[in-house]
Amino acid sequence: MDPERLVHLQAEETGVPPGYPARALAELDNSPVSSWSEDQWVEFAVHSQCTSLSQFLHGEQGALLCTARLVEAVPWIDAKYYGATQVVDEARHVEAFSRYLDEKMPTTYPINDNLRSLIDQILGDSRWDIVYLGMQVVIEGLALAAFGLMLGTTREPLLKELIRYVMADEARHVAFGILSLQEVYRDLSGDELRERQEFAYEACEHMRRRTLNAELWPAFGVSNAEVEAMLPRTRSQQRLQHLLFSKIVPNCKKLGLLDHRDGWLRDRFTEMGIIQYEDWSIDAEELTIDSAIAAEST
Repeated sequence: MDPERLVHLQAEETGVPPGYPARALAELDNSPVSSWSEDQWVEFAVHSQCTSLSQFLHGEQGALLCTARLVEAVPWIDAKYYGATQVVDEARHVEAFSRYLDEKMPTTYPINDNLRSLIDQILGDSRWDIVYLGMQVVIEGLALAAFGLMLGTTREPLLKELIRYVMADEARHVAFGILSLQEVYRDLSGDELRERQEFAYEACEHMRRRTLNAELWPAFGVSNAEVEAMLPRTRSQQRLQHLLFSKIVPNCKKLGLLDHRDGWLRDRFTEMGIIQYEDWSIDAEELTIDSAIAAEST
C-alpha cells in the first residue's frame, strides 16, 4: 500500500485538498505553514492519518483497561458478563489497529497527553458509573464519530472494512453504556447529577484539545503554541471538532444530563458550538465534513 498515492486519490475523489482541515492554517496571517509545497501537505496528510490511527489504537488500549475495571466494579452480574465480552472486543481492536499501523503505515505516534490524562482520571475514579460515562459515552462516543469520518473519507478498502467492524462493536458498547446509566441516574441526587454534568464537560474539553494533534506538529517544525493560537480560529477546524461530538451530545441528553436543573451542560455545549447535535442519530454511520455543514443549517 502506498499512503501517498491514497492521499492523492482521496483528494481527487472528494475534492478536499491534502492536509485538511489543518491546511486552513496556510490562509492566516503569519502562518507557519504558508510556504509549504503540495508535497509537504501530502506528507503531512499521511502522518496526520498515522496520528489518527495511533490515537484510535491508544483509545482502544484505554478502553481495554477501563472495561476490565468495569467487570470488577459494576454491581450487576449481567453487566459483568457483558463487560467480559467487551474486553474481548477491545483486545481484538487493539490487535487490529496495531497490526495496521505496523504493516501499512510509516510510523506510530505516542498517546496524546489529553487522552492519557482523561483515561488516567477515569481509571482513578472510585465510582464505577464515572468509568461508564467517561469511556462508554465520551471517549467511545467521540471515537464512533471519528471512525465515521474516516470511513466517509478514506479510499483504502482494508481500512474501510476494519473500521466498519470496529464501529459495529463500538456502537453496541455505547448503547449498553447508555442503558446501564439511565437506570442509575434516575436515582441520583441533584448534587450527584451535577458532578456527572461537570465531569462530562471536562471530559469533552480534554477531547477537544486532543483534536489539535499536539504529537504531530513538532515533527514538521511547527510549535504547538502556534497551532493552539491559530488553528481553533479556522472554520474548517471548528467544523471538524463539532462533528466529532455529534455522538456525545445526544447521549448526554438521553441520560438527562443536558437539561438537569438549570440546563448547565446545555449551556456549556452551546458555548462549545455543539448543541445542534442533541437530536442526531447515535448509530454507526459514515460522516463527512458536509455532515457538519448540514448540521449548522438546521
